[in-house]
Amino acid sequence: MKTLIVELDDETAARLEQVAPGRARRRSEFIRNAVRKALWEIEEQSTAQAYRRQPDSADDAYLNPAVWEPRTKSRRTRTRARR
Repeated sequence: MKTLIVELDDETAARLEQVAPGRARRRSEFIRNAVRKALWEIEEQSTAQAYRRQPDSADDAYLNPAVWEPRTKSRRTRTRARR
C-alpha cells in the first residue's frame, strides 16, 4: 500500500473530522473509499461518452436472441436406484 500526503482546506478538514475522526482510525478507510468512488465515477462518465459517440444499434447481436448460438443438450448421467 502506498502512503500519500494530501493537504485540505480548513473547512474540508473539519467536515472530514466529523464523519471520519482520525483518532477512530476510520479516516484512511473513508478516504480510500472516496477515491475509489471518484475514480469509478470518472470511468462511468467515460463509458457514457463512448456510448454517446457510438450508440448501440438495433442490429446488435447480443440484443437479438435469434442470433445466439443454440444451447447444447447437456448430458445427464443416470443414477441407479438403490435396492
